[in-house]
Parts: sequence; C-alpha cells; structure tokens
Amino acid sequence: MPWRRQGSGSGAGSLCAFHPRILESLPMTQNVISIDIPAELLAKLDAALDAIEAVTDIFEPISEEQMRALAKMGDRLEPFCRLAAAVLPQYPQALPPSFSVAELQRDLAAFDALRPRVHRLAKALEKSQDTLTALGSDVYAGARDGYTLMKAHGESDGLDLLRASLPDRSPRLRLDKPDPAA
Repeated sequence: MPWRRQGSGSGAGSLCAFHPRILESLPMTQNVISIDIPAELLAKLDAALDAIEAVTDIFEPISEEQMRALAKMGDRLEPFCRLAAAVLPQYPQALPPSFSVAELQRDLAAFDALRPRVHRLAKALEKSQDTLTALGSDVYAGARDGYTLMKAHGESDGLDLLRASLPDRSPRLRLDKPDPAA
C-alpha cells in the first residue's frame, strides 16, 4: 500500500505523512468501469422498460411455492416433450377427451417464441447488473481509499462524520494493524 512506511525498525508499518504532491499523484486503486450515462440514454431505457412491462402484462406470475411444485422441462426432457407433441396427435383414440393436444402444441409454440426473447432479456439484465456491481465496487473502493488517505495525511476534520456513517457490519477501516510479533 502506498501509505505504509517500508523498511524495518520501530517505525515499520506505521503511517507516513505524504507530501501533497505525492498524494495528488496517487491513483485510485480501482476503476473497473468509467461510464457517463446521458439523460437521453436513461430516457430511452425507461421507455424500453415501460414497453417491456406493458407487453409482459399477459404473463402469469407464479409464487415460489408453485414454482417449486412445478414439473420443469429442462434440456434433457425437451426432446421427449417435442416428440410427444408431434406423436400424440396421431393417436387421438388413446387419449381421453379432456386431454388437449392443441393446448400442448400451443404451449410449445409459445415456449419456442418466448425463449430467445427471454434469453436476450437475461443477457441485458446480466450486463446491467454487472455494470451496477462494478460501479458500486468502484464507489466503495474510492470512498475507502479516500478515507484511508485522509486519515494517513492527518486530516481528521470530517472523518468523524464518515466514521459514524459506517454500518456496524462493515469491516473497520484501520491503517495501523497491530503487529502480531509484538
């Protein structure tokens, strides 16, 4: 870490005060992503989300309990299901009147039409979530590094407010870790 004193002796590992020019030249330790999102792009994104929400109003929400209880067609069962949808119409005499082959075929057609679109939505959501995670990580790393540098430089004004805003569950930001050999 650039704010640790190197070497041995009684001052090893303790904080060193940097000259202001040195502090100015220290880069942020992390910048995974650097992005400016113009208002026009956010407006387009909001309009696209409005359109998606309007179109997906016909989709049925399913509770977690219902989802767990459902039989699911995975990759291994899909060929069987497709073959059944193709073969069953050839043997209507073997099926009770309450069994709707037409409904099975409609569901399969809707599944085929919807799947590539859901995959596209999932990819867009994954990219969005990755970007949000990277931005949050950059913000946290910058705040942590700035706090640490302020503390190392001896700027205690404002640190009390920052320290008080840290949640109890966050790791303590300490620069002078106790020496286990001491």
